[in-house]
Amino acid sequence: MKAVAIEEFGGPEGLAVTDIPAPAPAQGQVLILNEAIGVGGVDVMIRSGALAAYGFRKGHVPGGEVAGTVTAVGDGVDPAWVGQRVWAFTGTGGGYVDQAIAPIGEVLTLPASLSAVDAVTLGSSGVVAHFGLAHAHFSPGETVLVRGAAGSIGIMTVQLAARGGAGAVAVTTSSPERGRRLRDLGATHVLDRSGAGGPDDPPGYDVIIDVVAGEDMPSFFDRLNPNGRLVVVGAVGGQPPADFGTRLMAAFQKSMSFATFSAATVAESARRAVRMEQFAAADRGELQTVVHEVLPLEHAVLAHQKMDAGEVFGRIVLTP
Repeated sequence: MKAVAIEEFGGPEGLAVTDIPAPAPAQGQVLILNEAIGVGGVDVMIRSGALAAYGFRKGHVPGGEVAGTVTAVGDGVDPAWVGQRVWAFTGTGGGYVDQAIAPIGEVLTLPASLSAVDAVTLGSSGVVAHFGLAHAHFSPGETVLVRGAAGSIGIMTVQLAARGGAGAVAVTTSSPERGRRLRDLGATHVLDRSGAGGPDDPPGYDVIIDVVAGEDMPSFFDRLNPNGRLVVVGAVGGQPPADFGTRLMAAFQKSMSFATFSAATVAESARRAVRMEQFAAADRGELQTVVHEVLPLEHAVLAHQKMDAGEVFGRIVLTP
């Protein structure tokens, strides 16, 4: 079957289309004929080599979420899954393929009218946004800043903060056009990438959800209110400086908090419940999925080039 694998770590040109044997589901797994494959920030980080310390090797097939139809099941899985349209989390890879393997605990049946493309736009990002806000102990009425709001995680965080009764939802973004689109999704204030805005913007924020990290992350501690919380849910901008904690300690009397968040720390049952609710909400039109572009699987290099260039608003989706 067709797959896209990493032949060389570094730039997008290190990805290559290849043929690999079609997989068979083992115990507790299902085989999915893919209709849509989400392109995530973690795929880009793995491909770039930024996560080499986690053991990724040449030949790795990126992609963590897919949607399609179950065509076979392994031992211990109810055969009734065969023929069902599903969303699935494949882990840290294995998604950029015609047919994907996923553990049954990470497979969800899709609402009849929710497309596979919408499912892979929402499935992972919605969970990170939901539990990221929870990890920050967000409460109605509090002010929220979403740093790096134009990606799928940021877009979902904006919507969930607005739906959750935030007193203000500010975003950092790279252009007025993106700012207008984010306002349509619930943002109330638009800042530039440095976090600078105008006189009518909140002077500080109770919660900052950071999808970017990188060298500039410590400067955002200055934008926290007393008792404010900054939670990093992604690192598409790379690692922060090693001494970033000194900025936090310098403001000791403000009692600010810093945390990271990964959905891997959330119980499978809790992730499953939130995804089911969010898929239903999207099906009802209460949550908007934002798809930047749909490309053929063999154009994965182009998809990663667009990601690297920072021109993606929402999610790029690959289709076999």
